[in-house]
Parts: sequence; structure tokens; C-alpha cells
Amino acid sequence: MTQLTPHEEIHGRLDRLRHRLAAADLDGALLSFAVDVFYYSGTRPNGVLWVPAAGEPVLLVRKGLARAREDSPLADIRPFPPSRELMEVLGGSARRIGLPFDVLPVQVFELYRHLLPGCSFADLSAANRELRSVKSAWELEQLRAGGRRQGEIFALLPAIIRPGMRELDVAAELECRLRKAGLAGYLRIRGFNQELTGGLVAAGAGAARPGCFDGPVTGAGVWTAAPYGPSCAVIMPGQPVLVDYGGFWNGYITDMSRLFAIGPLAPDLMRAFQVALAIQDWIAQRLRPGQVPEDLYQGALAMAAEAGLADRFMGPPGEAARFVGHGVGLELDELPVLAPRFREPLRAGQTLAVEPKFLFPGQGVVGIENTFAVSEAGGERLTILDDGLQVL
Repeated sequence: MTQLTPHEEIHGRLDRLRHRLAAADLDGALLSFAVDVFYYSGTRPNGVLWVPAAGEPVLLVRKGLARAREDSPLADIRPFPPSRELMEVLGGSARRIGLPFDVLPVQVFELYRHLLPGCSFADLSAANRELRSVKSAWELEQLRAGGRRQGEIFALLPAIIRPGMRELDVAAELECRLRKAGLAGYLRIRGFNQELTGGLVAAGAGAARPGCFDGPVTGAGVWTAAPYGPSCAVIMPGQPVLVDYGGFWNGYITDMSRLFAIGPLAPDLMRAFQVALAIQDWIAQRLRPGQVPEDLYQGALAMAAEAGLADRFMGPPGEAARFVGHGVGLELDELPVLAPRFREPLRAGQTLAVEPKFLFPGQGVVGIENTFAVSEAGGERLTILDDGLQVL
């Protein structure tokens, strides 16, 4: 199932990065975060990638050298040198170097300052994340393939969920099928101190518990050491059952949620679910180049307020998540974000998970989530499955 990133894909990414380096008057970028190294090299070793503003990149590998040479189209892949030789690898003349400050540990930064005397360092985080936010035609195909397969597996859930099952039981059955379909794996998250398993199954009151994860729904989890995801709670008739999982296809993440219930839902929950569907559709129609993410968030918030549900929108009262959609790709928390203060207009090829959800303390969670690509015609849905509530 191994699928290499095409050579032209990698070289196009490097060209765009070099353009940004030159515009910022930087001599090169030194990348050590695994996802960034993979994005620009096509391989994921334990190593560091040097991309000069002019010239060929050098991939320095601590472990995984043979595999890196198999997977990557880069011409210069070599063992990591003794630390004192790092400056020589960078060409000896590099003086202004870009680093992704958003993920670089202070200890590593201090090491670079020690090993590269006379160099100054600039934050490359914003430019790097912006470059990665716009997906190429090849990347969109990976996301489409993953979204189709994820929908096919989610379609099996009505035959899986039964009274008396625990949240964990449903999660195990789903994850087994995702794994067999090649969709399971780890969901990479860039944000500091953010962790997540493949997703969550959350039913009833436990689904509405506040939690540490930076999202509208955390799940109760099993241990205090990992307070998120499915719990040992038994699913009971009349409870909303939210299934929220990421699909992981050839490194690319699609994100989707569907709502289930054993028997009918309470009228207030059903009404809120209909509002969530309306918000999703309103946003999807506006996922066009030039639209401003903050405006879409404010529009969604206004719809929730008009329905009298603002205090339940996107999280428990007082701890609501301040977004209604997030970028996805190689990581679960990419740009753009439909949230306050995000004013950079959307661009064609950006991909987002739109997830309007409402939490009712003591009752549960209702909502929807799908992954879309920004296009001139509005959001292209990448996760293919009917949105409706499944009453079992």
C-alpha cells in the first residue's frame, strides 16, 4: 500500500518554499519537525532537512538512511554529520536561517545557536503553514480517496451499534474496520500539548463533559491520564451517540462525524441537530476563494444565536471551542481556521473540516462534521455519506 509522493510534487513544494525564503531575505530553511521534513522531502526519517534559498536541499539522517533514499527524490541524502560540521553542510555562507518556531523546542534552538555562530534566525512558521494549507491536485486526490473510504466504513455503523454496548466496544469495532481499510493510524496534531487517538464515540451525558482537548467534544475517556475519547459507559436508548473519527490515507487526514440514536431523540436535541446541518450547509456554500474565515465563523454563531442555542454552540458553557472549522491535511490542525481574527481570505485548494456541534449538559452532543475543499463552486465535499440522524 506504500505510495510515494511524486517527484514533481516534491520539487514544486521546494520551489515555492525557495520563493518565500528569497522574499524574506533568508539564506535557507532548517527543518527538523517530522511532518515538515516529510512534506518537502517525501520521506520521514529521524533527521533534518536543509533547504537553501538557492541550490539543492540536503537531507541529514540520523536513523532511516536506506529508507529515506528509497522514498525521496532528493539527490543529496547523507548521514547526519558530527555537530561541528553542520555549518559546512549549510554551505558555510548562510547567515539568515528560517526555523519553524511554532514546533521547535527551545533546547534544539539553543543547540542551533551554538553550532551556527554568527547566524540569525527568523520564524518560518506562518509561511510554512500557509504553503502547506493549499493542496495540490495530487494531494486533493489523496483526500478524496480517504474521504470515500471513510464514508464506506462509517456506513457500517448502523449494523454495529446495539443497546448494551459500551462506547469502547463501538470504537473497537469501528477502528478494526478502519484499520483493515488502510485508514487507521495516528492523527498528527501540531498544537502544543494536544493529543488524540483516532477519534471518539461519545454517548449521552458523558459526551458533554468538559475536557482538555481543543475541540467542541472531548469524550470522557478511560483514564485521568488520557481524558478523551470513548469511555466504558454503556450506550442507552434515547441517547445521542456521536461518532467522530479521522481517516488517515497515505498520510492525509479527513475528519467526519455522524449522529446515531437507539430510539428517538428528545425534541430539543433533534431541533439542535437540524440547526447544525443548516450551519454546515450555509458554510459549505461559502467555501469559495476570497471568503474571510472570521466572517464564516460569525455567520455560524449568528445562526446558533437566532435559534436560541448560542450558549450550547461548540462546547460546554464557559468552555466552548472558538472555531467552527479547521484546516486538515497532513495534520489535524492546519490552516485555515474558521474562527475570530482569521482574516486571510480562503484560497482554492485549501481543505477544512466543518463541524457545527451543540452540547447539552446532562443529555449529550448533537452535530455534524465533514471535510471540504475550497473551490470556485463552493465547498467540495470529500467525506461521502448521508448526513442524517441514524435511528437504530
